[in-house]
Amino acid sequence: QHAKRLNLDVVDATCPLVEKVHYEARRFAKKGYSIILIGEDGHDETIGTMGQAPDHIILVTTKEDVANLDVPDPDNLSYITQTTLSVDDCQEIIDALKARFPKIMQPPKDDICYATTNRQAAVNALAMEVDLVLVVGDQESANSARLAEIARSKGRPAHLILDATHIQEAWLKGVGRLLLTSGASVDDKHVQGVIAYLQQRGPCQIEERELVEENVYFRLPAAIS
Repeated sequence: QHAKRLNLDVVDATCPLVEKVHYEARRFAKKGYSIILIGEDGHDETIGTMGQAPDHIILVTTKEDVANLDVPDPDNLSYITQTTLSVDDCQEIIDALKARFPKIMQPPKDDICYATTNRQAAVNALAMEVDLVLVVGDQESANSARLAEIARSKGRPAHLILDATHIQEAWLKGVGRLLLTSGASVDDKHVQGVIAYLQQRGPCQIEERELVEENVYFRLPAAIS
């Protein structure tokens, strides 16, 4: 709105998956539901989603929060989720909500981003095969940080790095196999940069694993399509 007041061209590049959650918030609010948002307190996406229906949304961050929920009408309740959460942690909270509020409405489809889900599944499946996990992504990226957390939960050392310049040689000492993954929106050049760094250190074999075929495509924003 501010940009339009300044007569600037506006390109709305909101992720369609995030916009889906926004739509669900507005739809549930229009029907008079109280809405439980499962998300991280202070996260940009959570703040944005709560702004869609601020008078209707209650934020929960852990399953323990569910026990303390005070809602106006337990029979007129719904939930939505942040798109970059841990699938397992989110499911624990959803199960707790359903146990306490059996009539709670849920979104037509899962809110967690498919790219986030697929990468978490890959780390869960492959972490035990390696000695070290490197995740390429920004420290502020919730879904990138989650990948490193999953690896550590399986007893594997894991580091979140922005690019190859952040690798510390001490991490690689004694490492025979390494799992390399990245956050959902990381530019591939950063991943390739890490591969190039590892290849420069000496002979190594690169094996690409495809656990899930990703064939989802989004159209460009209308203003530039």
